[in-house]
Amino acid sequence: MLNFSKINIIFIYLIFLFISIFSLLNLQTNENIILDKKINLGLDLQGGSYLLLEINSDSLVEEKIQSKVIPLKKLLKDNNLTYSDFKISSKNLIFKINDIEKFELLFYSKKDNVVNPYIDNYRAFELDYKKSEDNYIEINFSKFGLLTINNSALKQSIEIVRRRIDDVGTKEPTILQRGEKRILVELPGLKDPERIKKLLGKTAQLNFRLVSENSEFGVDELISEIGEKLKVSKRIVMSGENLIDAQPSIQNQQNEPTVSFTLDRLGSQKFGRATTDNVGRRLAIVLDGKIISAPNINEPITSGNGMISGNFTFQEATDLALLLRSGALPTPLEVVEERTVGPDLGEDSIKSGLISLIVGFVLVILFMFYKYRLFGLVANTALIANLIMLVGVLTILEATLTLPGIAGIILTVGMAVDANVLIFERIKEELKTEKSIIHAFDSGYSKAKITVLDANITTLIAAIILFAFGSGPVKGFAITLGIGILTTLFSAYFLARHLTSLIVLKNSNKEIKI
Repeated sequence: MLNFSKINIIFIYLIFLFISIFSLLNLQTNENIILDKKINLGLDLQGGSYLLLEINSDSLVEEKIQSKVIPLKKLLKDNNLTYSDFKISSKNLIFKINDIEKFELLFYSKKDNVVNPYIDNYRAFELDYKKSEDNYIEINFSKFGLLTINNSALKQSIEIVRRRIDDVGTKEPTILQRGEKRILVELPGLKDPERIKKLLGKTAQLNFRLVSENSEFGVDELISEIGEKLKVSKRIVMSGENLIDAQPSIQNQQNEPTVSFTLDRLGSQKFGRATTDNVGRRLAIVLDGKIISAPNINEPITSGNGMISGNFTFQEATDLALLLRSGALPTPLEVVEERTVGPDLGEDSIKSGLISLIVGFVLVILFMFYKYRLFGLVANTALIANLIMLVGVLTILEATLTLPGIAGIILTVGMAVDANVLIFERIKEELKTEKSIIHAFDSGYSKAKITVLDANITTLIAAIILFAFGSGPVKGFAITLGIGILTTLFSAYFLARHLTSLIVLKNSNKEIKI
């Protein structure tokens, strides 16, 4: 147990040196970067922005209820049900019907239900209805239907928020669901929170519509990018769903920032057909109900590539391209809470954490030296190596260090010492009965192994659970604690054990006190 082969010794120290190199990367400056790997600082240490967003699903409910009009009318028509006084509101459909009993059977039918399609998969009804004495029916979403709409919108919003923030280049953002309608966003080191708010506040609903004074589909009066009032057809030629990619670019001739976009196959066909049939007319590019550009169609565009211009700055063109690439939000997001953590506060937290770590580290070293003398130095050497390896592994993973994470490192110091204390106390007991010093140390390490493993594995299980179910700072604590346990076992049973073996073998003929 005490001895190592030469191959094992080389392997142990190669692992230690390899991990230690990564810990040194945290000392490099931005001007002299060897390898772009560092421990990232969390919001509480680096400073940054905290945003709490809330989805507004009212517009989505209105859109969904309107999508039920055609299936509902078809259902009534196919089953010879006469209706009248059909009204559409933002949350319900109201109409008068001649045969309510027959309608009830169709409405709650469990087979091929076009109005309540969820019944086949979820055994629940998406829609519900109320009836009045004068044969009026009021259809609205059930609790299950509203919950489904809300959950779907929330999940989609989280994914799109993540795409937009990733494109900005923020490292290690925290994006989490909070409750039924809210999204938590933490952005460490963010220098321009207003830009992020603008990006997250836009739904980015893009569509292409022809400028027209008269249209069989109806017209909307919108304002262009230069303040011009234009009447555009309500008919959407093509939507943003058909975009594959969008990138900012500079028009060579006029040095004007623009956004170049690429369409998918279906979008290319739609766009090509629309531009071919309407050469000479203006095409309005509408984003969130506002015209960002309304160029003339000079020739058919069938390549699937296009360009959006609109007196943009390059930053505005970059943000617009980002919004189009990430996709449209299903519903607007409102900022319900906003906090900014300054870098000074983060620096104070780092100083406090480092002071705590240094004080704890020094006290432990002094105690171990006082208690175990020479072997206390071995334990202290292993402790220093343990911390170096812990920092190295965190660097390899590019983990985010938070204030609770520093607490996890401090706890690791205590646990690392605890492993050596258990081993040395067991060796003391063996020295009382064993005549051979080598056998005593060997037996001490062997018998303490199970105790040390049990103590650390149970803590590791707790760290894994915290990481799996926790969030933000809790995960930061779990990461440092979990990695600290692994490095502790390595340093105690490989590094410290090898150093101990060197001392014991050199002084095997002498009396050794521990």
